[in-house]
Amino acid sequence: MRQGGALVVRGANGSGKTSLLRLLAGLLPPAAGSVLWSGRDVRADREDWGRAMRYVGHRDAIKPLLTVAENVAFQARMAGGGGGGALRVGAALEAFGLAALADAPARFLSAGQRRRTALARLLAAPAPVWLLDEPEAGLDSAAAAALAAVMAEHRAAGGVVVAAAHGEPGLAGAETLSLDP
Repeated sequence: MRQGGALVVRGANGSGKTSLLRLLAGLLPPAAGSVLWSGRDVRADREDWGRAMRYVGHRDAIKPLLTVAENVAFQARMAGGGGGGALRVGAALEAFGLAALADAPARFLSAGQRRRTALARLLAAPAPVWLLDEPEAGLDSAAAAALAAVMAEHRAAGGVVVAAAHGEPGLAGAETLSLDP
């Protein structure tokens, strides 16, 4: 896929959308062939692919005992976010309307707030490729609009988005892959 590109993967429940994203993320081995990034198999060079890709799956992986800001900052640290990490965390929280909840323990968040926290980690730990499994799940219209804006900015900067979706994930001009028979 070219820089700034987007792919929406569609299909009925159980059609393989999540499995495809997990395969692209290097979490599942392909039955045949390989997934390439910059000409190299992602499973052969996991470190390079891990720096280049962010995966947001169905489960938000939010730690309930950490605050919203701590959850987002943790991702930034795990991705090697050195200088500017605190600024990126603050900007990520602002982008998803979470600044007022920065110090709230994640265990008190609604499903939509948890999803926005998971998505905010994309901005705190930048990477060129985003693999998003139903990114709008649990989002209200304002949060969905914020997500669409963030994805548009990412693509404008040359980033790539692959999203599994039932609805419209806010990816203007995206290619579509249907997994339905």
